[in-house]
Amino acid sequence: MKTVFWLVMFLVGLAGVVIPLTYLYTASKLPRLESEFDVESQLRHRIEGDRMSVMVGRMDQGGKDRASVAFTRPDFSRMPKDLVALYIRQMDCPTYFQTPREDGRAWAWRLFVGVTVGSSPPGDGACERRLAMRIAREIGVEGKLALSVAAHRLHAFFQKDQLIAYELSTLRFERGVIGVEDAARKLFGRDLGELQLSELAELQLALPPYGYYGDLKACKNAGLIRQNRDMLLQDLAGYALVSEERARNAIAQPVACLSVK
Repeated sequence: MKTVFWLVMFLVGLAGVVIPLTYLYTASKLPRLESEFDVESQLRHRIEGDRMSVMVGRMDQGGKDRASVAFTRPDFSRMPKDLVALYIRQMDCPTYFQTPREDGRAWAWRLFVGVTVGSSPPGDGACERRLAMRIAREIGVEGKLALSVAAHRLHAFFQKDQLIAYELSTLRFERGVIGVEDAARKLFGRDLGELQLSELAELQLALPPYGYYGDLKACKNAGLIRQNRDMLLQDLAGYALVSEERARNAIAQPVACLSVK
C-alpha cells in the first residue's frame, strides 16, 4: 500500500510540474493574446487582407469598396437579439445568458478534459470553450493543445457577449464574405439590423451547424430552406426565446429569395 501511495504522490507531483511547464511552453508559441486589442488587431490583419485580395483586379476601387474591406471591432449591441437567440439555441445552449461565466476549477477541468479526452463536460461552459476555440482558430492557432491554451487566454478577458459577437463577426462564408454583416448584405441586399425575424432564421441556416449559405445565395432548394427555417422558428418559440405570435408571423413569410424585391 505504501508503494502505491508514494507512486500516486509522485505522479501528482510530476503533473504539478509538467502541466504548468507545458502550458507556458505552448503559450509562448502563440500569437500575442493579452487583451481584446491584441485579438482585434490580429483579426483585422487577417480579415482585411482576405477582403482586399478579392478586390484585386476590380475596376471599381471607389470609397464604397474600400470601406467594405474594413474590419470593425465586434459589438454585441449591434447584433440582432433574434439572431443571437437563434444562434445560442442551435449551439444547444439556450440558457447561455442565464448562467454565470464559468471560471476557476470548473473551467480549468473543462479544458483539461477537452485536451485529454477530446470532449467537453456538459454545461454552458462547453459553449464558452467552443466559441473561444473558434475565435482562436480564426486568429491562426492550430492543434488541440494550442487551441485549448489560446481559448483559456481569450476567456480570461472576453465576457460571454463578446465571445458571441466575435464569433458571429468572424464566420467565413466565402472568400471575402466574413461575418454575419457581410452575409446579410450578400444574401438579402440589406444591412443586418434591417432583417426581419423570418430572414434572420434563414440567415441562421447559413451559420453552423447548417451551412446552407450556397443554397441561400443561389436560391436553391427553396422548399427545404423554408421547411428548415420554419423548424428553427417553432423551436425558438418552444424555448420562449421569441413569442408564439412573432414565430407564426415569421413562418407566414415567403422565403426571402422568392419574394419580390
